[in-house]
Amino acid sequence: MARHHALFVAAALFLAWPAPAQEGNRLALEPCRLEHPYGLGSVEARCGRFPVPEDPEKPAGRRIELAVAVIPAVSAQATADPLFLLAGGPGQGAQEAFVGTLGAFAGVRRQRDIVLVDQRGTGSSNKMQCDIPPEMMEIDPSPQRLRELSEQCLEALPGDPRLYTTSVAVRDLDAVRAALGYERINLYGGSYGSRVAQHYLRRYPDRVRSVILDGVVQPALALGPSVALDAEAALQGAFARCEASPPCAGRYPGLRAEFDALRAKLDREPVTLRLPDPSTAEPRDVVFTGDHLALAARMLVYSDSTAALLPLFIHEAQASGNFAPLAAQAEMIRGQLEEALAVGMHNSVVCSEDLPFVDLDAVDRSALERSFLGQGMLDALSAICEVWPVGPVDDDLKQPLKSAVPALLLSGELDPVTPPANASAAAAGFADHANLVFRGQGHIQLGARCAQTLIRQFLEAGTAAGLATACVDEVQPAPFFLNFNGGTP
Repeated sequence: MARHHALFVAAALFLAWPAPAQEGNRLALEPCRLEHPYGLGSVEARCGRFPVPEDPEKPAGRRIELAVAVIPAVSAQATADPLFLLAGGPGQGAQEAFVGTLGAFAGVRRQRDIVLVDQRGTGSSNKMQCDIPPEMMEIDPSPQRLRELSEQCLEALPGDPRLYTTSVAVRDLDAVRAALGYERINLYGGSYGSRVAQHYLRRYPDRVRSVILDGVVQPALALGPSVALDAEAALQGAFARCEASPPCAGRYPGLRAEFDALRAKLDREPVTLRLPDPSTAEPRDVVFTGDHLALAARMLVYSDSTAALLPLFIHEAQASGNFAPLAAQAEMIRGQLEEALAVGMHNSVVCSEDLPFVDLDAVDRSALERSFLGQGMLDALSAICEVWPVGPVDDDLKQPLKSAVPALLLSGELDPVTPPANASAAAAGFADHANLVFRGQGHIQLGARCAQTLIRQFLEAGTAAGLATACVDEVQPAPFFLNFNGGTP
């Protein structure tokens, strides 16, 4: 459940602090400014630190602090029920994830507070992070080396890794809700955040007015084999879309064959390139392998706007020997993941909530081997989880969720990690829901103006019934780049 990148700049004005939050005396909030990590904007807010027991079963034991930010509604007559934004990853902090996307919630913010709580282990909430050596970002490193690196990571973590699961985190979330004085809340969960949203709803159904799930992780989903298979389906979908477009098909005939030949070439003989460091801009040598190609391809299909570059990048590398665009993309992705994703918290969630629910003996290894990611990611995950301690998981975490709470579910047709089938499975448990699929889109629909309008209307109505969804059919994927100038010959 990979993270989504902040693409929107927010320009907000702090005007009023509504009554419900004033009444929460247990959480002191002070004026603050949230800054986007890449300088894409900032927003005025009210921020505070909320202490919770690291181990909920030992309330007198060690405590950690949760970073909480509230962006107050513009209207002085704000509604009493705010919108909590839950980040993905797992391992991404809510404040970093959403500060650049708050423009997408401009309509919501007119009437509602926006609340950002860095989940325990992420952001500024006792971030469970360790240095990530380059080999941990490869698809097929040595399992023994991964076990060694994971053990080193465990030693460097600032807390007990067993206590950073979803089942523990939803208790934190409700404690923050109560401390802020909100009786009921609305939830937006993106990617892994949708798992958190659904489990919070399961635990505290009377506290939730509505839920928005974007890039849906249905309760039964256990990440493992699906990572490679869903990524393969998305890549095939992108190639099929190119084949169905005469300009793209004419410019890049036999695109899949080019990609496969390029992967085989790089597996045999990696290429060394001199590229600027994504953080410092200083030139350095980068070894570009078949694994790097696979990582770049997987991340490029996350969004229709970056998938539009994929045919050009593949063709440039295979036909012209220009590996720089793909290699630079892979390096940028690795750098962003290292900065944004708390790998310790990520491993705690996946090794407790996903891999234990995968029957490794029943995995179709031949299907994995036919995918462009192969078996490497599953094997790497298995190696990490061999040494990573398992934390508490509620018995019903993976059970179907039944709820009368209104739900809006958003999916991209070509999502490489949470495809529309996930949302369909989750939607079956909601009596009042709208399950919408955006044609040609990838992971997370928040950037689409149509999705922003639907979220605002859904929250205002408090029901999915009668939602005007015609705009979904009007959404079109970005045209493929035919050269470095764009989609024109």
